[in-house]
Amino acid sequence: MSALRVAVVGAGPAGMYVADALVLPREGSAVPVQVDVYDRLPTPFGLLRYGVAPDHPKMKMLTRALQRTLDDPRVRFLGGVQVGTDVTVDELRAGYHAVAYSFGASTDRRLGVPGEDLPGSRSATSFVTWYSGHPDAPADDVDLSGVRTAVVVGVGNVAVDVARVLSRPVADLRVTDVPEPVLDRLAASAVADVHVLGRRGPVQAKFTVKELRELGELEGVDVVVDPADLVLSAADEAELAEHPAVGRNLELLREWSQRPLTGAPRRLHLHFWSRPAALEGDGRVERVLVERTRLDGDGRLVAAGAPSPLPAELVLRSVGYRGTGLDGVPLDPATCTVPARDGRVLRDGAVSPGEYVAGWIGRGPVGVLGTNRSDAEGVVEGLLADAPALLARPLGPDPVALLAQRGVTPVDAEGWGRIDAGEVARGQALGRARTKIATWDDLLATARS
Repeated sequence: MSALRVAVVGAGPAGMYVADALVLPREGSAVPVQVDVYDRLPTPFGLLRYGVAPDHPKMKMLTRALQRTLDDPRVRFLGGVQVGTDVTVDELRAGYHAVAYSFGASTDRRLGVPGEDLPGSRSATSFVTWYSGHPDAPADDVDLSGVRTAVVVGVGNVAVDVARVLSRPVADLRVTDVPEPVLDRLAASAVADVHVLGRRGPVQAKFTVKELRELGELEGVDVVVDPADLVLSAADEAELAEHPAVGRNLELLREWSQRPLTGAPRRLHLHFWSRPAALEGDGRVERVLVERTRLDGDGRLVAAGAPSPLPAELVLRSVGYRGTGLDGVPLDPATCTVPARDGRVLRDGAVSPGEYVAGWIGRGPVGVLGTNRSDAEGVVEGLLADAPALLARPLGPDPVALLAQRGVTPVDAEGWGRIDAGEVARGQALGRARTKIATWDDLLATARS
């Protein structure tokens, strides 16, 4: 029987889980499978490598399981390939029996307030990619000079991550994989106050208790919470009854609200029922106009008074993500997701044979890493059910051969292995487990050395 050839676009957790599910032994299935995993970056693992906070090493260890998938001889990594430019989607569709899209949802939502484009205002994701050593974010991409106060807008785990990194002693980060130039900039930072703004109350906050608890364990940091922000309405009480795990967050917040300040050199302020109404400054951000909020009789969020100024030189927005399109792949402009039914891509409302979607770009930016695994398994179940019809279709030119004709040399698994070993060697030279190789030139040079 001919092998079912599948292209996976995106080597983040969602794409790797698709590849893993495709090569997983299945009772009663004798279809041999070959999988090519494409990614724009020369490194695999996506947000697991460039999104998980560096001081969360246990979470990063999930890459070991994904690496086992890459080590499978039926899986081929093709890094440093821009699908849509180096090879088109139509060429992938012609050259493979099936294509699975899993290229994530990497664009931040905007605040939509005046002054949002002032220098000093940026997305939290861009800050995360900077301290994570992403090759698109050079070490000089973030300027913390002159920043005494930072404002983080949002109360999800990413917001908590960036607030923690801004507040944490740099010595704590020197054991992580953060690139040395980034550590030097963080060490020179004079940030003393970090304010986290949540437009709704603590019951609606999206951070997990583990992430929240870490804020109270930071050395040299006072956590500041206004007890008035923790007063619950009848609606809050009802929501809390449906989600009792949120009660652990409230216990921590109430404890911190009663904790006396120690005079620590840094302060981390958690505000609820607060949102930015505008960002102001002469040539760059100098202050945020913070507006108190409340719910009206219809449950809509409305202003609860005139905005008050909060001095700040850095504003990081973390208010959600949205998917961006890939040339040749349909995208629903309302949901910013690839339209699909049971994981099968829809074109003009009809299922497009041989096209599938998994991860955030299919379901929206919701769920955790484990959600990607179950999502991928469901998509692959449908793909394998379609295999007889897919195998009956003759294939066009091999897209990998087309890349070679165009002078595009993908970074393969061996190249990624050299990057991996190079980062470990850099880290050991500094007494660390790993130090990221953080520029395109160095990554490609290492991969091809």
